[in-house]
Amino acid sequence: MAAIEVRELTKTFAEGAAAARALDGVDLDVHAGEVTLLMGPSGSGKTTLVSIMGAILRPTSGSVKIAGREVTGLPERELPEVRLRHIGFVFQGFNLFPTLTAVENVELALKLKKVRGAEGRRRARALLEEMAMSDKCDAFPADLSGGQKQRVAIARALAGEPDIVLADEPTAALDKDSGRTVMRMLRGLAREKGRAVAIVTHDSRVLEYADRVVRIEDGRVTGADILEETHA
Repeated sequence: MAAIEVRELTKTFAEGAAAARALDGVDLDVHAGEVTLLMGPSGSGKTTLVSIMGAILRPTSGSVKIAGREVTGLPERELPEVRLRHIGFVFQGFNLFPTLTAVENVELALKLKKVRGAEGRRRARALLEEMAMSDKCDAFPADLSGGQKQRVAIARALAGEPDIVLADEPTAALDKDSGRTVMRMLRGLAREKGRAVAIVTHDSRVLEYADRVVRIEDGRVTGADILEETHA
């Protein structure tokens, strides 16, 4: 069973003459233990697709199953629980709270899972240590580099122990070395911890970290390639 299964997915924004179809009959499976890249030109529908896969945005039609459960017809009040239980998000803009330290940003995600107090602080520090950020636990985002912010964001995404990690352009704001570090971490989540990792990217430098590349253009899947074992 795929971690995420998408079938005949469409998304249209606006109506009538102003209608724009962002997705047009997309079929896609995202599997545990793999890094899947979603690649294509700007405006091709990649971010719309990953937003629907993460139960943030509703499709116009089609099916999305997360861990075998159909989510497209669920009432809005049930979607936060689906996201909290199954999905960790990593964004290009990091989305860290500027007035909270690194460890407090991660703790905030743990509080949503009702892990608070000393246990929340311990687990947050452990997650940052996994990201090689133990010496930056008490630093504020303004005092961190782009790569360090992204590592905090990954630690926060993992706080709920999700089966699925969805990342939207996670290396776009990073230099080459920081981008490689972040991609090694995301690949490690898939291969060593069995997570399903799907990454929207324009960055051809990350191809060596992928197990599969899905190409999207004009809202359609135009190709998918399974890549050979990499050694980066």
